[in-house]
Amino acid sequence: MELGLALPVAGPQTSPETIVKVAREAERLGYAALWTFERLLRPLEKVELYGSKEIGMVPEFYRSTYEPLETLSYVAAATERIKLGSAVMVAPMHVPVVLARRFATLDQLSGGRAIAGLGQGWQQHEFDTANVPSSRKGARTEEFIAAMRAVWGPDPVGHEGEFYRIAPSEVNPKPVQAHLPVLMAAFAPAAVKRAGRIADGLIPVASSAQDLRDTVSAFHDAAREAGRDPKDLAVVNQVPWPVPITREPIGEGRPFLGGSPRQIAEDLAAARESGATQVYFCTAQGLGLNEGLQADDVDPWLESLGEVIAAADRLGVLAP
Repeated sequence: MELGLALPVAGPQTSPETIVKVAREAERLGYAALWTFERLLRPLEKVELYGSKEIGMVPEFYRSTYEPLETLSYVAAATERIKLGSAVMVAPMHVPVVLARRFATLDQLSGGRAIAGLGQGWQQHEFDTANVPSSRKGARTEEFIAAMRAVWGPDPVGHEGEFYRIAPSEVNPKPVQAHLPVLMAAFAPAAVKRAGRIADGLIPVASSAQDLRDTVSAFHDAAREAGRDPKDLAVVNQVPWPVPITREPIGEGRPFLGGSPRQIAEDLAAARESGATQVYFCTAQGLGLNEGLQADDVDPWLESLGEVIAAADRLGVLAP
C-alpha cells in the first residue's frame, strides 16, 4: 500500500511557498502522491449540504481554494517522482476535450505523473455558475470519461454521444502515460457501481475500516460483473479533514486514521486489509482555519508525517 498527501491548497494562510515546501518534503519522505481538489465558489446562502439533506452554510474551508491543475503543474516543476492527482475535479462543469488536454499537459510537464480524479459534483450554485445542467450527473460523468479517453487516444479523435460531441480532429498533446488513470469519487451505491464498471480506481472517504471494507467490496463486485479484474484497480481512501496526526496517542473517541504515528500505522494496516491501495492524509489541506493546522504548525506536522511513514514501514504496511 502507498501513502499520499493532500496539498495545503485552501484557507487564508496557504501560499505557493508552503505548497512547494510540503510537496518537496512529501517526496523526500517517500510519499507516493500529492492531491488537490476543486471548489468553484462558496455561496453566501444556505444550501443542501453534501451527503445529507441538511440545509446549512457551505463550510468556511471553501472560502479560498487554489485551482487544482494549475497547482499541480506548479508543483511538478519542484518535484521529480511523486504522482500528482486531483481529488477531485467536478467533471460535468467542464468540457471533456479541454479538461483532457489540461491533464495531458500536466502529464507531459511532470513526465507522466498525472492522475485524473473526477467526481460528479453536488453544489447546485456551481452548476448554475458554470451554466451547465445538474440533471443526470452520473450519466454525464460516465460519457465525459469516455470522451476524455478518446482525446488521449490516437488521432483522429472523435466522439458522438448524448451529451458531448467531438468532430474528427487532431487533439494534442497526448499524455506521456499510455493509460492515464481515471479515478472516481463515489459514495452512493450507484456511483460506486459505475466506478467499478468504468474507472481505474475509486476515491472513497471512509470513517472506519468496516466502512472502507464495505465500499471496496461493492466496488470490486461491480468490476467483476463488468468482466474486470479488481487487482488492476486502485482504491485511494481519503482521510476526512481535519483528522489529526498527534505526537501522543489519542484515547477514547479516536477517529479512524488519526492519532499518534503508531495508532495511524495500525489503522493503515486495517485499511490495507480492507482493500485500500493508497491512503492520503488531509490534515493540512486548509491552513489558518478554526480547525486543522495553522501555517506555523506545518514544520512539526511534516516531522510527524515522517514518523507516520516510518511506523507504517515497521509494521510492513508499505510492503508490495
